[in-house]
Amino acid sequence: MMHRNIGDLLNRRRVVSLPAGASVRDAARQMKAAHVASVVVTASIDEQIEGIFTERDLTDRVVADGLDPDQTRLSEVMTPCPVTAAHDITVGEALRRMADHGLRHLPVVRDGHVIGVVSMRDFMGEELMLIEHEREMMDSLTEVMM
Repeated sequence: MMHRNIGDLLNRRRVVSLPAGASVRDAARQMKAAHVASVVVTASIDEQIEGIFTERDLTDRVVADGLDPDQTRLSEVMTPCPVTAAHDITVGEALRRMADHGLRHLPVVRDGHVIGVVSMRDFMGEELMLIEHEREMMDSLTEVMM
């Protein structure tokens, strides 16, 4: 299972994207309509990824800070230059990348364009257990070496 490509998890899901100048409310509406937890923020000219805006950004950077979702632009509250993964890396590599960077969402790219976003919910329990076991082993080794 860990040798499947990350692109196999995409299942023809549509990428929800908006330009950096779109409002947070627009993003929230798009996320609700598409039943997703993130929006890819793109440059309006060439559709290259500029950032990602997630449910966590909505709660932590907008609601908790008392910002107006109609007046706040995605460019102000998105995560710029997000970590991405090529469509042909393995599920194991993608999970490690997400764990190493503390990510819940990982944009998947091919030829410089986002073709999908995977989230922790997309992975099977066995895959998550293997990564957790790997992390515990690394922590144990670190403790022994200190």
